[in-house]
Order: sequence, then structure tokens, then C-alpha cells
Amino acid sequence: MSRTPVLVVDDDDSIRSYLNHLLSSRGYDVECLGSGTQAIARVAGGYVPSVAIVDIMMPGIDGLEVLARLKGITPTLPVIILSAVGQAKTVVEAMKIGASDYLVKPFEEHELELAIANALEKQKLKDEVRILKKKLDHMSDHPDVLSTNAKMLRLKEIAKQVADTDVPVLIMGESGVGKEVMARFIHGNSSRRDKPFVKVNCAALPHELLESELFGHERGAFTGAHAEKPGKFELADKGVLLLDEIGEMSPHLQAKLLHVLQDGEFSRLGAKHSMRVDARILASTNRRLEEAVAKGEFRADLYFRLNVIRLTIPPLRERREDIPLLWNYFLRRYTEKYKTSVENLPGELLESFLKYDWPGNVRQLENAIKRYVILPDLDLAMAELRSQRVDGLTEVVAVGPSPTSLKEVSGHAAEQAERELVLRVLDETNWNRKEAARRLDICYKALLNKLKKWQIGGRRSSTTVNA
Repeated sequence: MSRTPVLVVDDDDSIRSYLNHLLSSRGYDVECLGSGTQAIARVAGGYVPSVAIVDIMMPGIDGLEVLARLKGITPTLPVIILSAVGQAKTVVEAMKIGASDYLVKPFEEHELELAIANALEKQKLKDEVRILKKKLDHMSDHPDVLSTNAKMLRLKEIAKQVADTDVPVLIMGESGVGKEVMARFIHGNSSRRDKPFVKVNCAALPHELLESELFGHERGAFTGAHAEKPGKFELADKGVLLLDEIGEMSPHLQAKLLHVLQDGEFSRLGAKHSMRVDARILASTNRRLEEAVAKGEFRADLYFRLNVIRLTIPPLRERREDIPLLWNYFLRRYTEKYKTSVENLPGELLESFLKYDWPGNVRQLENAIKRYVILPDLDLAMAELRSQRVDGLTEVVAVGPSPTSLKEVSGHAAEQAERELVLRVLDETNWNRKEAARRLDICYKALLNKLKKWQIGGRRSSTTVNA
């Protein structure tokens, strides 16, 4: 068994000899140095003691500077300071710099042994906390796919099996079903788990900006390119690159992406030389790519290159058994985040959750729970779910005075359906109003006017409406 290394730094020969003999007899591997300069050089050169014992009063570089320099090289190194009587102010300064303990000369043997034992125990606890925090951070970076549904469990099993391969995976499903969560699950179960996970939303940027975002650019490559910029492919080197909403990518970029997938090479915009990266490609889309290929809107060769492994995530309405699992997860997550007193969701609300079709899928459920946690008003939460699917038709639950004529009923139903669509698209775009207007095929000002009419000012107020 290796012995615990201890570094002793003191300019007094007799003190060094005494500490060397004492600590060696107690089973420590002791190294003694006579000056701060020697100690700094030794640790900077790669020597890693488990604890250092440093005298404050030394010629040349004193103990305070040695302490600061050692902490600069190895921040976690416990340092015990040896001081003389009357140096209280200096000891306080040493503790502020980061000394783990101090002893006043002359000291008893058991005092030194206790100080070393305490320093080592404190450092052990700090190491354990750091490792635990790293594990927790790792778990939050790579969330699990929460489900008890048979189809979803089968998808998880396939995802685990292909996680450590480098083949592309195409993840398909409606907006909000959890395609990115599945991608992160694959990343978290792969040997690349400690490398970057980089996401690019292919629908969020115009063609020119997306090309620069993916492949980077050199300084002066185009107007406004004042400095070089690495692309997402470079940032994902040795890790994973998720091409989200790949069905919205322009034909030009589809061709360039196909070239990268085939040859593993690309060039920054404005660059004279190509570069290679090792990035695992995952792609996701809510479009039916087979239909897009048939219409000539998506390259067949790129589709077949990406479609090595395909995972199609079912919508939430087809796996209602997951709703209780998901609402418990989101409830815990957001009550902790927003420090609210909400402990449970009302039974009436839970019953409605189970009956609702969730056109926005898991993302819509998450937003509904988040809103209730922030603003626990049952009436507002129920208003969010007022449109229910009945025998394939939409039953409109009126809020306020009921319409009295067929024309009023028709107009009311149309407005309710329109509002539901607008809210759903806003949730899908994370309340990016300009992107929502584009998807709804209306001008931005028209969308703002509708939101003003319905008294919807933001995410939290999306449930308030005068119907």
C-alpha cells in the first residue's frame, strides 16, 4: 500500500529533521525542503503531496507567498501553517488565502497528527462532493427518457444498442414529443458522453446564417465577418452534433452536408483549406421525409445517408400512461426551480390532463405544469385545456356567456380553434413570435394584434382569455 505523501517546508534544519523523523514513523512519505522557492518549483514540476506543512517565517519567499503560489498551482492542496507566538494577524491572513489549519510553535505531536488527519479528511470529503456533483451534472446533461409505454421502452433499448456506434440516427416525431431528449439519451449512453453535445436548429436561421453556423467562417468571408468563427461541426469534434428540424434545410446546404457525411471534410466560409472533424451525427424532424423526398424537397441520397437507424417517437396521446410519470417529474423540477409551495396538482386538473389530446405533446404538458407551478390558479389551468377531442371532433367549452345564434356559435368555435393553434405554435417555437408568425403564414403585426385582442402578453398569461 502506498504511503501518504507529505511535503514539509521550513528553513530550520532541526525542525525539518524532527518532522521528517516523526511523520515517517507514523507511516507518511515525507519530503523536506528548506525554502519556499524549492517548494514552489517542486510542486510546479509535478510533485503532488496529499498535504503540505509550511512555516510562515522564512527568508526570501515567506510562508504566505508560498501558500498563495502552491494554491495557484494545486488549488485543492491542504496546507497547514506553522507559526510562532504573536503572529495572530499573519495566521488570519493565511486562513483567508486558503490554509486548512495552523499550529503555533512549539506544538505537541498529537496536535500535528490531528491537524494532518483533519486536513486529509476534509479534502476527502471535498473530493467526494466534487465527484458527486460531477455525476449529478452529468445526469442533468443527459436526461433519461421517462416512459412506461411499450413502444417507448423498445425505442430506449434500440437507442442504447446503437449509442456506442458512429452511425447516423434519424429521430422522427411530432413537435414536442421529446426528440432532443432522445438524442441526449443516445449521447449520454455513448463513449462520447463526456464530449460536447451541440445542437443546431435548422429551421431557426436563414440559409446564409445557417451555413456559417454549421461550418464557421474566416475573417472577411462576408460583410460583417470581422473575426474568424468556428462552426458547430468544429465545436462538436469528438462529440455529437444534433441537426434539429433537418427537414427545413435548404437544397444547397443539403448537398454540402451530404459531402461532409461522405468525406468527413468541410471548409469554413472563405477558407482556402478543408478540415476534418470526428462528430457523431444525429438528426431530428417533425416532417415526413419520405414525402419530402417524393416531392423533390429533400435529397434522396441525404435521406438514405441519415436514415441508417430511425427512431419514430409516438405522440403523447398514444402513450397516456406516461402522463402521470411526466407530470411528477416536471412538478418536482419546477417547484424546486421556482421555490413555490405547490406540492401536488389538483385531482380535477390531473383528470383533465389524462383526457386531453396534447397536440403540443410533452412540451405542452411541461409548459402547462410550469404555468400552474408559477401561478397555481385552477380556473386558468382548466381554461388551457378547454378544447377536448370527442369522437374525432372538437368540443368547445365556452368561457363566459354562451353564444345564442348559429352564426355566433360558428364564429366562437372558429376563434377558439384559431387561438388554440396560435398558442400551440407559440409553445412549439418557445414563444419566438417572429418564428411563430412565419409558421402560421401571417405577418408579425397580425400575430401581435391577435395576442393583444386575446389579452395574451407572454407565456405566463397564455391561459387568460375573454371568450
